[in-house]
Amino acid sequence: MQGSGGVGHRRLACRLCQRGGRRAGALRRDQHRHAGDLGQGLGGAPLQGRRRRSGRRGRNGIGEDPLGLLAALAASRTPCALVTVVACDPPTSARPGDKAVVTADGRLRGWVGGSCAEPVVRREALRVLAQGAPCLVRIRPAAQAQETRRPGELTMATTCPSAGSLDIFIEPRLPRPLLLVFGDSPAAHAMVELGAVVGFRTCAVHPGSRVEDHPGADLVLPTLDLSAATPDQDTWAVVATMGHYDEDAIEACLAHPSIDVALVASGRRAQAVQEQLRLRGLDERALGCVRTPAGGVRGSTQEEIALFALAEVVAARRARREGAATKPDVWSAGTAPAFATDPVCGMVVDAAAALSAIHEGRTVYFCSAECRRGFHERPELFAERLEPVEH
Repeated sequence: MQGSGGVGHRRLACRLCQRGGRRAGALRRDQHRHAGDLGQGLGGAPLQGRRRRSGRRGRNGIGEDPLGLLAALAASRTPCALVTVVACDPPTSARPGDKAVVTADGRLRGWVGGSCAEPVVRREALRVLAQGAPCLVRIRPAAQAQETRRPGELTMATTCPSAGSLDIFIEPRLPRPLLLVFGDSPAAHAMVELGAVVGFRTCAVHPGSRVEDHPGADLVLPTLDLSAATPDQDTWAVVATMGHYDEDAIEACLAHPSIDVALVASGRRAQAVQEQLRLRGLDERALGCVRTPAGGVRGSTQEEIALFALAEVVAARRARREGAATKPDVWSAGTAPAFATDPVCGMVVDAAAALSAIHEGRTVYFCSAECRRGFHERPELFAERLEPVEH
């Protein structure tokens, strides 16, 4: 028994030495800094004999379940992007169905691939959040494709050593915009119902109102204190009191600079309201934030007036979002990371974590020491590829 046990121990020691040699050899190879010998990156196949965790939590990394996190973010009205792997061509460390959630600060939780895929996904998720439209990201080996972008689709070339391919779908999960409707008029009631149909979270505001007075509203406020509605940058208000307390309602809205305000009134009535607000001390800049008459006061019925006023809100919201999406600084959401492109291999990197070097007074970022060394040796070859850090 001792003899056979000794043979077993010797075999085990031999295997451990062989495995250590293979790992040491892998670490000596020049490759992308983040790829490692575990075959990450897009990512190569795991080490032979290494078993992947099973189950949703294991496949998407240790920690939070992306779908559970998604539900929690929705409950707190926190914008995020849901990322799903829809197809892959091995070797890849991600599989179809793997998911992750990217929040507005650029943090990714879940698993959709290694370091060659992750920076691209995070960058595009922030873009999706800014534009409010989904995007299909195709990551391909550089030998098979070059970077192309068209509406709703990006093909990204990568020099990841694994040479795998991924198709990743990124969709925005944005809180419903908030529509504040002031008044107890038929137009106000119709606007609450129509607002819900087109995707708004509706809030009926009227002094003394009860929940049963506005069955179609998500929230009913019985005073002009709007704090319970938690107005944010995507809050829209339509004052449809029909002359009962227009000035008070507008003042309540202007106390929250993020609220876009529209007044349903005739041209003459709108002028009278503006004059009263001037007497209350509001300046022209504040008054200029009030769109009036809402919807051009078109329509021969209260319901039609509500429809035109709401259509104007929808158009204004779309114009604001489309305008904001063209500004790169919107992607940053204040604390989001900056991204850069390695001029040697073309890989997208997180500037905060990447290797870097100063070249002619500017910082250049690299995915690996090998790329940085190649740049230092022949910087003139890559000068045309230098670009500013992208937020």
